[in-house]
This record gives sequence, structure tokens and C-alpha cells, in this order.
Amino acid sequence: MNASTWDCRWVMSVLPHRYPMLLIDRVLEMEPKQRIVAIKNFTVNEEFFLGHFPGHPVVPGVLLVEAMAQAGGILLMHDDPDREKKLLLFMSIERARFRKPVVPGDQVRIEARVLRLKANHCKLAATAVVDGNVHAEAELLSTTVDRDAVR
Repeated sequence: MNASTWDCRWVMSVLPHRYPMLLIDRVLEMEPKQRIVAIKNFTVNEEFFLGHFPGHPVVPGVLLVEAMAQAGGILLMHDDPDREKKLLLFMSIERARFRKPVVPGDQVRIEARVLRLKANHCKLAATAVVDGNVHAEAELLSTTVDRDAVR
């Protein structure tokens, strides 16, 4: 499979997220279990801009972290034949930094790479980049669990 087929339909076949929480539009590059580059286009139509902040819309930092985590989820789960039975959950968020605001009209390039992968645990380093400038970064630790175990 090549990058031309990694569109939003393919993303939805890998991730369980749906509107309004699906925060990956397309995958541009991927080296399985190593690194991924994905994009999210933030438009003025995003509902959260109505309240964050009226007259000065800014993407909430927590949504940038979630977008980075979703890119990592694609990287880790895309080739798992049992992915429909699993969920990837946060264990920790470390070294999160928000350097510049992301605003309507920005295309965010999300880059994530595996720092450590062991059994069902993974640590990723991720950045959110707009026009070549890092706007946010974090290290994300996740675990894979059976969906039936989550309640």
C-alpha cells in the first residue's frame, strides 16, 4: 500500500474514531513500527472554534496531543489483523510543549516516531508542524487493550 491510498477512508478503517474526534485526514509517509507522517487540516468550521476562543480561534492543545496520538495509533495498529478487537489507550503524556498556536486554515503535519516498543506498550515522540515550524511536541506512552476490557 502506498501513500496515495492512505486517505481519510483508509484512516477510518484503522482508527475507531469518528467525527468530531477523528483528527487525521491523511497519511503521507509510514515506516511500519518506526515512524509516520500524517496531516490534519483545521478549518474554521470546527465546532470547538465557537468557544475556543470567540473572535480569536485557536486549536486546543489537548486536541493537538490527541492528533499526535491518533497518528501513533495508525502507525501501531494499521497492520494488526485483530485491530477491531483492540483499543490503544494513553498511559502518560510527557514533555508536552505548545510553542505556537494553531488556527483555522492551518494544515498540521504530524510526525511521530517510535522511541520504545515492547509487547503492548509503546513510547512515541511526536510533533505538530505548520509551515515548517514546530507548534507542539510531546512524548506519548500508550498501551493496547482488548476493547471488551474497557468499561
